[in-house]
Amino acid sequence: MFNKILIANRGEIALRVIRACKELGIKTVAVYSQADADSLHVHLADESVCIGKAFSKESYLNIPAIISAAEITDAEAIHPGYGFLAENAHFAEVCASCQIKFIGPKPEVMRLMGDKVAAIQTAKRAGAPTTPGSDGAVNDTKRALEVAKAIKYPVIIKASAGGGGKGMRVAHTDISLTQAFQTARTEAEAAFGNPEVYIEKYIEDPRHIEVQILGDEYGHVMHLGERDCTIQRSHQKLIEEAPSSVLTAKQRKKVCKFAVKLAKEVKYSSAGTIEFLMDKHGDFYFMEMNTRVQVEHPVTELTTGVDIIKEQIRIAAGEKLSVSKDLEPRGHAIECRINAENPADGFRPSPGTITTYHVPGGPGVRVDTHLYQGYKVPPYYDSMLAKIIVHAPNRQQAIRRMVRALDELVVEGVHTTTDFLKTILESESFRRGNYSTHFVEKFMKNNKKDKGEEKA
Repeated sequence: MFNKILIANRGEIALRVIRACKELGIKTVAVYSQADADSLHVHLADESVCIGKAFSKESYLNIPAIISAAEITDAEAIHPGYGFLAENAHFAEVCASCQIKFIGPKPEVMRLMGDKVAAIQTAKRAGAPTTPGSDGAVNDTKRALEVAKAIKYPVIIKASAGGGGKGMRVAHTDISLTQAFQTARTEAEAAFGNPEVYIEKYIEDPRHIEVQILGDEYGHVMHLGERDCTIQRSHQKLIEEAPSSVLTAKQRKKVCKFAVKLAKEVKYSSAGTIEFLMDKHGDFYFMEMNTRVQVEHPVTELTTGVDIIKEQIRIAAGEKLSVSKDLEPRGHAIECRINAENPADGFRPSPGTITTYHVPGGPGVRVDTHLYQGYKVPPYYDSMLAKIIVHAPNRQQAIRRMVRALDELVVEGVHTTTDFLKTILESESFRRGNYSTHFVEKFMKNNKKDKGEEKA
């Protein structure tokens, strides 16, 4: 096992890794930007090193600075968390060249599954169902129109190196495709340094289902069940659940089998997630693989009892999986992401100082956060402040518990999405499990309409 691990991240995920390390008896090193000097992860780690200025490219994306921090503190391994360098194969290679263990999969696997086109081709070889679309990247408008004609509208254009909704556009006609194609390429180039895009049949009103995978360096691969991440806004997840409320036992077995087979195909070792879209007929289509821990991993931890971060660390240290067989979920878990955003103002980010702060508690409530009263929320990074996660015997009880937890949460000094999430949880459609990835947009539109009628 490692003696010391550097966490190349910030916020709640940095704290999450520090806590896992402490329970494993491992010393920790925090890195931080000048804007994060007073962040909680800096205070709770055994050592801390400032690695640059506020902007990510000068700090959390600064590979030489992070490697230097690891070397001067004698850290044997680096945990990248999620975001930033977590899926950067070059960073993993640099770690290896410096005899520092990267806590994640091998660089070649990250590179393969990080290329969306190559990932789809790999999924096909593994027998996983894929969405009809282009056979590889599409580099000009003429070819884009040919693909759209073959698979029929609507179609979706996606960045080959993308994620998080960037470089993604939907087209319903030749005219809209021509415009969307150029926009997607420009956005992909700006976001990822790679303008390549590919085209798929657009699945209307899908559910977003993902499977948690664990694999070790001895060829053992298993799943920890699925999560439902359908409640999203602009392709960013807001509420996640485990297990999905809409899958039958047969569907669950099928999608988890696809995921394990794909992970074995690429000889995956570490924690990872394989994501699918499920159409209204209950058919699954491979979407992508995330070669890192997910923001929503706690819902799986609560329904399986497996500490995913500790498993990542053990796997990287050369140990076998501590779990020998796939686990059936126990009860139901829900996670809400609390963001420093103002829903009434188009979800504009809301940096500022936390003047009052109170976390919910009681049975079945977990809070993953780096907040404290007096903390200054910086404007430079992702707006997530906290994750509220609840666990209960069944979904309806979990919903009621989450509403109770959100009622108890007090964050003053900045705007948050707390009330907005509570409104979704209390809606009839959510309680019935009757929604798709477009739910939030429709929900907001209907609420705006209702408010307009009330004023009239």
